[in-house]
Amino acid sequence: MSTESKYGTDNNADKATPGTDSGVASRVPAGAAGAPRVPHADPSSPEAQDAMWEAALAGVEGELDEDDSVTIGLLRGARRNDASRYGVSAKRRHARILQIFGIVRKYDVFGGITPVKFRRMLEELGPTFVKAGQILSMRSEILPERFCAELTKLRSDVDPMPYETVIAVLEQEYGGQFGELFDAIGEHPLGSASVAQVHRARLATGEDVAVKVQRPHVQEVMAQDIDIMRSLVRHLTPLFKGEQFLDVTSVVEELWDTFREETDFLVEARNLEEFRRNNEDCKFVTCPKPYLRLCTKHVVVMDYVDGITISSPARLVEEGYDLTEIGTKLVDNYASQLLDDGFFHADPHPGNIEVYGGQIVFLDLGITGRLSPSLRRIMRDMIFSVAERDTPRLKSALLRLSSTNPDDVDHAELLADLDEVVDEFGTVSLSELDLGSFLGNIIALARRNGIELPGQITSMARGLVTLEGVLDEFLPGVNMIDIISQHIRAHTDAAEKLRHDASELAIRGKAATKGLLGAAAQAELAMSMLTRGQLKLNMDFVGSEDPIDDLSHIADRLTLGVLCVGFLIAASAIVMSSRVPEDAFSVLGVPAFAFVCYVLAFALAFAVLHNIWARHRRKHGK
Repeated sequence: MSTESKYGTDNNADKATPGTDSGVASRVPAGAAGAPRVPHADPSSPEAQDAMWEAALAGVEGELDEDDSVTIGLLRGARRNDASRYGVSAKRRHARILQIFGIVRKYDVFGGITPVKFRRMLEELGPTFVKAGQILSMRSEILPERFCAELTKLRSDVDPMPYETVIAVLEQEYGGQFGELFDAIGEHPLGSASVAQVHRARLATGEDVAVKVQRPHVQEVMAQDIDIMRSLVRHLTPLFKGEQFLDVTSVVEELWDTFREETDFLVEARNLEEFRRNNEDCKFVTCPKPYLRLCTKHVVVMDYVDGITISSPARLVEEGYDLTEIGTKLVDNYASQLLDDGFFHADPHPGNIEVYGGQIVFLDLGITGRLSPSLRRIMRDMIFSVAERDTPRLKSALLRLSSTNPDDVDHAELLADLDEVVDEFGTVSLSELDLGSFLGNIIALARRNGIELPGQITSMARGLVTLEGVLDEFLPGVNMIDIISQHIRAHTDAAEKLRHDASELAIRGKAATKGLLGAAAQAELAMSMLTRGQLKLNMDFVGSEDPIDDLSHIADRLTLGVLCVGFLIAASAIVMSSRVPEDAFSVLGVPAFAFVCYVLAFALAFAVLHNIWARHRRKHGK
């Protein structure tokens, strides 16, 4: 879980305290009448370009050459890709690859790495790898549980940008209008993160605002890192067998989608506006109001909120707030975001939730998720099907949720896996259901069975797990799933339930009618083939990849067993016979022929047992 704080930034900078320099004007450099002007070096010179790139790799601000749009593959020639528009060149790419491998060698990854060392390595590799780790923390089918748990502690702390750099970015975004738009910019940041930094400011019209400024070059560095990851995955995939490594590709693509949204601040500004519109009738939840006319791709201007973070329960109690009431309203509203609006905050960690003026304020809507009405209905069905221990209904909902062709799914294996989920979660009451763990199990189960789920489901699961962690740590005693189930019942009136049931009945009736017609057609075809002597029988043994090979092994073992028994009977008959001449050749007092039969019988028995043992080891990979 990310530990970023106010407005989506890490709280590395000292927050101003009232009575000192908390006022905006006191943070403006002396002598700055309107827009402060900061001298900086000419970014067009080659020396400045090289120096700025080296600074970029070290996490310091700079600017990149925008003309070089050609990149090269890690193990192949030059090519163009999604990262080309971010100005990633071959020279810079090579420098970054060397830096990455240097850090990997430092942590001795190939010799074995612990969860803590893995987390620290990702933090040292930079913001792109931190975000990749945060995605991996929800992918227990790729990494062991201990690694996933450790990755939830990932941080992306960086040093604050120099004040001069912030002013330079604002000047570049607003040009000559900068001095006309802002009366003052706070010198000390409210928070600083790997992607952006937030400063308090005052507009020329008098509004107290927070200005979120994107770090220069961060898009280029992150696009370059993701492009390198893509190259590694593409070239290493053929060397590894199994689906576990192949799932890493989906992690990289999810990282790319997240990167594009998070680094376009116009998306965040529109998200803030939509969130406020969805909650305008809710008196206890809101978010900062964005000033859309002042927002750009690299700057967001929004109302300044001086609230109390949810991670400070003692301060909330001192101010007279009821923690149980806050937790209940927080979860109820999140359920409304998921199931009613279909637009939700996908990263509700403690730093993104504050209480101000009797309202719960959601901050940093750079990462959001959307659920269509059909997805919302399916999620309701899945939750209640587990509570009712209805495995077939859960399977039906899961397949409706997926874009995978149901004919490509092994239904017997899927039902067996779902039975385990129902046995684990269906034995508890709905109020005790661990929703985050349940969704994580469903996602892992779906991937294991080749079922492709929408990306929104992963975002929703991550958001619920994050919120559940917030409740457990800071607002204990608030039962999330109980509140969500109450919300579902309270917001589903009789008429809506009747419409939903009628719709479900119509869908199932249509599917049943289609199935009956198909079965009748298949039966007619089978009878026709049977009368012409063309009917063939295909058998499929569940859990067997090659049934003919299995049948052959069974026949071989039976043959050897029969021979073994035959030799034993023959040998015993000879020994017990009274017609054997006394002067006949014998071994250890046993007639020679009988002795040979005994040896053959024991040899065949040993061969059968060895074959069974060896096949078992091959099958289970031991």
